[in-house]
Amino acid sequence: MRVLVIGGGIGGLCLAQALRRSGVDVSVYERDINRTLRLDRFRLHINPAGVRSLNACLPPEAWREFLATAGRPGGGFGFLSEKLENLVVVEDEIMYPQTSDPAERWYPVDRSSLRGLLLRGLDDVVHYDKTFERYDVHPDGRVTAFFADGSSATGDVLVGADGANSRVRQQYLPQAEKIDTGARGVGLKLRLTEQTRAWLPPRLGVGENLVLSAAPFFLFTSVFERVPRAARTHAVDAPAPADDGDYLLCAFVARRDACPAEMTDLDGADLQRVLVTMTERWHPDLRRLIAECDPNSVGCYPFLATALIAPWESTNVVLLGDAVHSMPPTGGLGANTALRDARLLARQLTAAARAEKLLRPAVAEYEAEMRDYGFAAVGSALSTLRQGMISNRFAVAGIHTWFRLSAALPALKRLGFRDTWAKGARRLPWENGDLDPTDAS
Repeated sequence: MRVLVIGGGIGGLCLAQALRRSGVDVSVYERDINRTLRLDRFRLHINPAGVRSLNACLPPEAWREFLATAGRPGGGFGFLSEKLENLVVVEDEIMYPQTSDPAERWYPVDRSSLRGLLLRGLDDVVHYDKTFERYDVHPDGRVTAFFADGSSATGDVLVGADGANSRVRQQYLPQAEKIDTGARGVGLKLRLTEQTRAWLPPRLGVGENLVLSAAPFFLFTSVFERVPRAARTHAVDAPAPADDGDYLLCAFVARRDACPAEMTDLDGADLQRVLVTMTERWHPDLRRLIAECDPNSVGCYPFLATALIAPWESTNVVLLGDAVHSMPPTGGLGANTALRDARLLARQLTAAARAEKLLRPAVAEYEAEMRDYGFAAVGSALSTLRQGMISNRFAVAGIHTWFRLSAALPALKRLGFRDTWAKGARRLPWENGDLDPTDAS
């Protein structure tokens, strides 16, 4: 069996690693002209669902390198007011149950570093400068993908892992609709140096944080600190992450009607000026944070999501990650769900390749599971987005009061937050047992 994967992002590459490890013939077709074209170096929150998928799909040496080069988890999740009042900090042990198993923890990871790790050993698998245009299914059931350069490739399975604007999905499931969530997001990045740490509010220099105000916008921050080479215990000779320093990832999220109409067309410096104006009632240090981020790291994006799709008849064309269940980045679930997809689909395709299952029933089992947890993740991301954009001052005051009570009463905090992060990352029934994707039972 030959598998064609359209798209060399995190989900598509993780699938390729798992299939390659299982001995399944796989080829990845990526529209980028080379492996270094993507410069996206923002941080990802890889939760236990994503981490155990990496453990299952990566070769052992790559898994050890992941552990060695991922950032330091820790610092908890803080909720602050726009005046920089620390409302409550949810400790890591509440976010996710403590465990000695490194595959059941969460890690802050540099996106480009993770993609580089997933590319390791796939030089003969990944084909660049291949812009997918369409596919044809032959009478014998095989499928041919056609590319903009006039080339084509034929296989037994075509996997669309080509992101939120998936051309595979547009042809295969034209009824799948993307909805505008009514929000806009601006990503920014501040280098963490001695100079910036000297004025940065202490709480923003650790962990993850959410600044909530009685306005239709909020600010999320997340620290990425590399693991010092001297502190690495798993693979001391592993290379450092692609990014050359520690940084604070910031995401300013606003309701569309609170933003200038031309916001998505502005360059980084102009976007920063707009955000500083919008936050004129916020604490000066928060406005300074926005103003001092690197303008080259700043960009504005509409937040879109895939509407729930009714079940469809399974074929040998299958979708993965954002191609089937795109979601806003609120909650950090997109990459984790794509990794979970990759693990499950690899198990099913491996079983079909070994004649342990028929191909279409194997794909149907994948799609049934994926629809359940994938669109649950979409719903969770949308819920988090709506909560962050609440602008009723009485409702926000009530939320702030509840946070203060949680800070004062540890039992209330544990009860109130114990499922906020862990619920969507818990093991699903098919994830129990041997993590090796070659076990297709």
